[in-house]
Amino acid sequence: MNKHTMFLSPDEDSEFLPIIPINENDIDQDKDLNIPDVLPLLPLRNTVLFPGVVLPITVGRDKSIKAVQDAYKTDKLIGVLAQRDPNVEDPQAGDLCATGTVAKIVKLIKMPDGGTTVIIQGKRRFLINDVIADEPYFKAAIQLLQEDEIPEEQDFEAYTSTIKDLASNIIQLSPNMPTEASIILRNIESPSFLINFVSSNLNSDLPEKQNLLEITTVKERAEKLIELLQRELQFAELKNKVTTKTRTEIDKQQREYFLQQQIKSIKEELGGESNDREIADMKKKGEAKNWPEAAKQLFKNNIAKLERMHPSTPDYSIVYNHLDLMLDLPWNEYTTDNYNLKRAKAVLDEDHYGMTKIKERILEYLAVLKLKGDMKSPILCFVGPPGIGKTSLGRSIAHAIGRKYVRLSLGGLHDESEIRGHRKTYIGAMPGRILQNLRKVKSSNPVMILDEIDKIGNDFRGDPSSALLEVLDPEQNHTFYDNYLELEYDLSKVLFIATANNLQNIQPALRDRLEIIDLGGYAIEEKTEIAKRHLLPKQKEAHGLDKANIRISDKVLEKIIENYTRESGVRELDRQLAKIMRNQAKEYATTGTVKGALNAHDIEEILGTQRYNNEIYKTANMPGVAVGLAWTYVGGDILFIETALSDGGKGELKLTGNLGNVMKESATTALSYLQSNAKKYNIEPETFNKKNIHIHIPEGATPKDGPSAGITMLTSLASAFTGRKVKSYLAMTGEITLRGQVLPVGGIKEKVLAAKRAGIREIIMCYLNEKDVNEIDAEFIKGVHFHYVKTMQHVLEIALT
Repeated sequence: MNKHTMFLSPDEDSEFLPIIPINENDIDQDKDLNIPDVLPLLPLRNTVLFPGVVLPITVGRDKSIKAVQDAYKTDKLIGVLAQRDPNVEDPQAGDLCATGTVAKIVKLIKMPDGGTTVIIQGKRRFLINDVIADEPYFKAAIQLLQEDEIPEEQDFEAYTSTIKDLASNIIQLSPNMPTEASIILRNIESPSFLINFVSSNLNSDLPEKQNLLEITTVKERAEKLIELLQRELQFAELKNKVTTKTRTEIDKQQREYFLQQQIKSIKEELGGESNDREIADMKKKGEAKNWPEAAKQLFKNNIAKLERMHPSTPDYSIVYNHLDLMLDLPWNEYTTDNYNLKRAKAVLDEDHYGMTKIKERILEYLAVLKLKGDMKSPILCFVGPPGIGKTSLGRSIAHAIGRKYVRLSLGGLHDESEIRGHRKTYIGAMPGRILQNLRKVKSSNPVMILDEIDKIGNDFRGDPSSALLEVLDPEQNHTFYDNYLELEYDLSKVLFIATANNLQNIQPALRDRLEIIDLGGYAIEEKTEIAKRHLLPKQKEAHGLDKANIRISDKVLEKIIENYTRESGVRELDRQLAKIMRNQAKEYATTGTVKGALNAHDIEEILGTQRYNNEIYKTANMPGVAVGLAWTYVGGDILFIETALSDGGKGELKLTGNLGNVMKESATTALSYLQSNAKKYNIEPETFNKKNIHIHIPEGATPKDGPSAGITMLTSLASAFTGRKVKSYLAMTGEITLRGQVLPVGGIKEKVLAAKRAGIREIIMCYLNEKDVNEIDAEFIKGVHFHYVKTMQHVLEIALT
């Protein structure tokens, strides 16, 4: 039974209204009611009206309002039927149930909102014989259904008693039903009215209620009603059982919470549990922190959240680890810079030989800091070949200015979260490596080396180089946002120093944020000094020979550099010296003595025959062979360009030596220039159509590319076609155009030093590269003569004998 057990529900498109209970005496007063054969009809959407039941309805449809008004003006009788489908807005005759109840309109009320409410009382059941009109409302010829007499047998009293008991039980199990409903139910004496009243208030579907109305005999209707009441009672008991169980679970949780609070109080009396002590320690540390306001507020909020959480909940460790990071980070904690410029210069000179340009830049930075007191740190990027000391220079800078040093290797980094951190709710989440390193060094202004920035990867996990844009922008990095920390952190005081081997591999937007400082290769003289000052003492100590009197002269060191290494840096030289020290350590451990000064013969015995021979580079003793200068990954290098002509050809050009696209285009450009200017260089134009041309660059296993070999290729071609040899001890570098102009190229220092190592005496290059040569220490290129040219005509005048 529904919540209006003793109060009937309205129908049609109305809201629920309180129902007026019926007086049983009203039934007897209408026994002699004169019901006509034709009645207006009132369709109800979701209610079945039973005889004797009073029901208020809000009438909304135009047809229904007209039918009610006309009936009220005459005999106040109207036929009430249920719709088969309550969702039909404008029912037709076929949409109405055939059996209904004749109702008397007790009262008609005009509502303030313009609607009409009627109170009707069910009288007799009827059956539609024929719908004779549907406008302005339904009218039907009806046949009254006779009510079965109440059985006098004693067992029918059991039916009525059972109905009362079941209905009372349902009322008691339903908290929303009024308590007086059971009392009213017990006071109903008429069996017929009891069955109709309970049926009307039954919480069943409309078809089931309609079925009850259509049952002719009272006994059958009572049996069906008992069946429906038992089903509803079972549902009410199950619902009550679930509600009781849920309430028990809640009570159990409240009891456990109460006991937990008691345990907590007892532990506090005994000195507190470990979790509470940890939170108390965090609070104490937080009070001592010099927080930014946003960080202070977040810390307080998370501490309050942690205190409310049970340690066994999954979120507890997430919040705890986040607070632990906040406490470990050096918020506004800085080391004091040492502004003693003389001391800084001495430290840099002691740790690294040469590198004048970089040392000057660091001293300038310190000078501004000393005068101004505060300054956004620059983002320096040391670019140069491997083994030149870029990373170790960063450590020296940190030592010189009194800052802490931290190194972050970026080589092969693919995941953007390594820079920005993971969301802290992820499993295994951690802050980005920037904040991890600051947490480790406990300073917000360290010298941070971003090693191998040109080797950052890029795949489906993100683009770390783009994530670095915010880190390495002095205008943005004071508000760097880490996904794990979920706060902005000031990185503007960190002195970032990036290192790279190849500037071309750095993303353009990232390169724009860097102050590029080129580190060229070392000259032989520089390598000799570095070996004497740093490498030899380090290797002697590493091999337990620091007390042994082992000496290597400058001349022998130069022999090792020239004959056993070919690099711009000193890494290979360091390995060769380590090999020598291992040999001497074995000698010392065996005999107890070592030879004091090692000569060239000793070195050859230890290191074997020399690996590199520069003699082949010094001369080009046949036409068509020219020496060029190239920049490689490990610094400068020298290469031959050879041209051979074969008779009986058709002027085909063949290129070999593992050349890249740019170098192939340079060869084609050189040949086109020579063909268009053949007469100027005393070459018969027909020669180009009669001979096949083959240009080869030795060391075919090594890939080669770039425009630097343009003038060398043209010189080699001109030498081959004219039969004139290229001058000995001569090398060249430069790009060419079809007009015969010579253009500047890069990597001049590395190329020049490579030429000097190879014994080259003369170098040809573009006049615009003169400024690059002037930056090289004159001592390192002593004995090398430079020719600065603008055109290829000038190049050939110098090169060809």
